[in-house]
Amino acid sequence: MIRAVALLLALALPASAQDESIVAGLSQTSVSITTNYVGSEILIFGAVKRDAPMPDGRLDVIVAVEGPHTPVVVRQKERSLGIWVNSGAVRVDSAPSFYALATTGPLNRILNQTDDLRHRITIGQAIRSVGISAEAQNAQAFIDALLRVRERSGRYRINEGAVWMDQQTLFRADVALPANLTEGQYRVRIFLTRDGHVIDLLEREIGVRKAGLERFLFTLSREQSLLYGLLSLALAVLAGWGASAVFQRLRR
Repeated sequence: MIRAVALLLALALPASAQDESIVAGLSQTSVSITTNYVGSEILIFGAVKRDAPMPDGRLDVIVAVEGPHTPVVVRQKERSLGIWVNSGAVRVDSAPSFYALATTGPLNRILNQTDDLRHRITIGQAIRSVGISAEAQNAQAFIDALLRVRERSGRYRINEGAVWMDQQTLFRADVALPANLTEGQYRVRIFLTRDGHVIDLLEREIGVRKAGLERFLFTLSREQSLLYGLLSLALAVLAGWGASAVFQRLRR
């Protein structure tokens, strides 16, 4: 009886979840934001480790790079008497400051909805908006607007087919990080799917920190706000005086 139960449990478990796993690395695990930082590119590479012959079915890889989460207030504007005014607003509990997806194929083919809900893989699932429906009648319109704005600015992006895979074993993906990065820990998740089901997941982190003059000014603004304000005022006065002097010289 015990052997029969054990056999049934073994058959119930997906063989691919036991036999295939991800081995991967990153080209860099830290990014320094300096005054001349214009963006960078992260290489994510790896292989599929197998302890048994490769099962049947399509194997795919999904790479998700996710920035720090922050609350966001999304406002709706309407034109009234020729002026744009705020007509409504909702608060999104948590939205990633940056989110990039790279895949070996179309998401609707390589990822089923159940696993997307479980792991929050797609950008829409990564945004947490609990209770938002009580704040507005058409709450989803606010979420869609947030997605459109951040997609246009390059902070949310989906690159289907951007993950290169060879012989269903080796893979690599290049993910571009924009210049307007938010400081903090960035989570890198690599999903291995077979026939749309997630069979393995590997997580890594990338630390993004300000450095040099950027770090000095950021620290000064947080720890010595009065001094930072006076310094900003002095620089503004100096810049105005310099521009005025140049203008006076040009008029002569």
